[in-house]
Amino acid sequence: MKLIINLVIVLIIGGLVYLLIDSIREPIHFQNEKDMRSSAVIDQLRDIRETQRMYRDIKGIFASDFDTLIHVLKTDSFNHIRLIGDPDDPTGEGYVRDTTRISALDSIVAMGINLDRLPFVPFTDDEKFYINADTITYQQTLTPVTEVGVRWSKFMGPYADPSYRKYDYRYNPDGVLRFGSMNNPNLSGNWE
Repeated sequence: MKLIINLVIVLIIGGLVYLLIDSIREPIHFQNEKDMRSSAVIDQLRDIRETQRMYRDIKGIFASDFDTLIHVLKTDSFNHIRLIGDPDDPTGEGYVRDTTRISALDSIVAMGINLDRLPFVPFTDDEKFYINADTITYQQTLTPVTEVGVRWSKFMGPYADPSYRKYDYRYNPDGVLRFGSMNNPNLSGNWE
């Protein structure tokens, strides 16, 4: 009888140890997965932000969809202005502007950006980032603005459940990871 009681106690202790280890492992695993997934999405958003800046340098506005953004960056080019001479010459005749065209695609390739995968959110089945662009009047000036982002629930997979908030009070699966704003000319990301 004593042997059976001891065996039951050992099994209960073993079960409690397993539950304790599992309760410690789950928040650590969640945090590691959240960090890994959000880092990949942020890297993609940084690439999109850089390509939107390039598009603005070419067209003067931001792209309102990925098809237009990718097409222009694959086919168009930047003006590269080089000053030859002394631009500080008071007569204005001491320098010449030499303008050449540089392929936008060459710059994209040099930066290591894959334009074909640009619109797609990492860790999803080809879910796309939302993208908005427009012009607004800001301080009496017509200014281009853009906003690009994705809901956390789209790329968090099995961790998109609000119950994981118990491990990170700032985690909101309905929140958006994004850069830019449609209300002011700001290209900052909300992760910065």
